[in-house]
This record gives sequence, C-alpha cells and structure tokens, in this order.
Amino acid sequence: MVMVVHSFLPEVAIKVIGDSAYSVIELGLTCLKQGVSLIAPLRWDARLFAPPPPPRPHQMGRPRVVGNRLPNLSTVLSDPKTGWETFTVKWYGGTERKLARHDGHCSVVFTGTDPLTIRWVLTRDPEGKLEPRAYFSTNQAQCAAEIVRDAVSRWPIEVTYEESRAHLGVETQRQWSDLAIERSTPCLLGLYSLVVLLGHALHPDGKLPLQQAAWYPKPQATFSDVLATVRRHLWGGLTFQTSASHPDLCLVPRADLTRLLQAACY
Repeated sequence: MVMVVHSFLPEVAIKVIGDSAYSVIELGLTCLKQGVSLIAPLRWDARLFAPPPPPRPHQMGRPRVVGNRLPNLSTVLSDPKTGWETFTVKWYGGTERKLARHDGHCSVVFTGTDPLTIRWVLTRDPEGKLEPRAYFSTNQAQCAAEIVRDAVSRWPIEVTYEESRAHLGVETQRQWSDLAIERSTPCLLGLYSLVVLLGHALHPDGKLPLQQAAWYPKPQATFSDVLATVRRHLWGGLTFQTSASHPDLCLVPRADLTRLLQAACY
C-alpha cells in the first residue's frame, strides 16, 4: 500500500499512522526507503541502540551500524533522573490535555533485519490518570509534540469502526469470496456518506422530519430519519396509474399510499 500510494503521489508528504500492529521494522524500512513517515506506538521491550560512533583513523574491518545498547523505555520511564517537558496536545473530543514528554533518537534492531533509525517520544500524564505511552516516527526531523498529535489524530478512525457496528449495523462480512469481503464494508461506509450528503442537500437547515414515539422523544435526527427522508424523496416520484378526471385518485387511495410509503421508508 505504501509503495502504491507513493507511486501515485511521489511529491506529496505522506504519513502512515497506525496502531501497535504497524510497529514493524520491515514496514518502517519500507517507509523510510519511500520517503514516507511511519508513526506508531513503540514496544516497551524494543531493543534500542545509540547511533554508531564515527570510525577511528585507520580503523580496519566493517564499520559499526549501531552504537551501544540503550536502556528500555520502561527503564527510562521509571528512572528518576529522566527529564520531562510539559506540552499541550489536542485530545479526543476536541479538547486539549497537558502531557509530559521525553524523546530522543535511536536505532531499533531485530535479528535478521537492518537497523531502523527512528525518533521516539515517551509520554506520561502529570495527573496520573492516563497510562504512559511510547511512540516513534521514521522521520527524525519530526518534533516530538507533532508525533503525539499525529498518533492521537487516528483515534476518529477507531471511533468510526466502533460506531459503524453499534449504530449502523455493519458487521464482519461472511461472503465466500475475498473480493466480496473487501468490497462490502467500504461500499456500506460509502453508501452511508452518500445518504448523509443527500439528506443534507434536501434539508440544508438540518430540520428533518423525525419519527418519534410517546416514550422516546428525539431532540435531533438519527441516521434512520435521514435514510427515510432520502427514500421518500427517491420513491415519491414513482409513476402510478391515476384517473384523468381525478388526479388525486389512484389504484390505492392517496392517504393510504402515503402511509404505506412512510412505513416502507422506515
């Protein structure tokens, strides 16, 4: 995916922001080679090494690719000598939160792979309400605060996944074809966006007709109301056989047809 998107947009700065499943050295090396920034959580037990020292005069043999072993981030977190800097970051729900950070540069090494040079940042909550977090970026020029902001910015994607299941009924696809599985969920999410855009075009002021019950007053429209509004607009233009002398009469009385249409829309 990284290579394909980069080939489409070679001059655009691309950031790949993922969860802990994206904390893979091979993926980081690929992003580094393509000039793409990979931002993801960093494992607490990652093997971190300092940059390699400069070669000595007349040094024989292959130069070192990494420097000395650095302490794990869990050790850095518990070390009382670790220096922390307070900063403000945009948080979930449009709020802001103050965090303390400690960052640095290092190389991550795993057996059988080339070392991956990264910039890491360790965060903790001064109030002690949040668990400490560690993130990294393959872009060493990226500042620590920006790395944390980028990591937080992916949270709306998780909210979208959760709410699409809770409110839209999108479930795990069970088709027999892999292509059908890969198409269904994107098509459902695209259809949801299309319905919302059509509903906004029909009622730009946001005042959609609501279906309510005596035991369930709704202060604002839900997706079912938007979907019903779009259905009424699309189905209301269907051609029915009418009487030449009485245009309001059809094979089904107009009032009954309206009620049936209203029930079908919901």
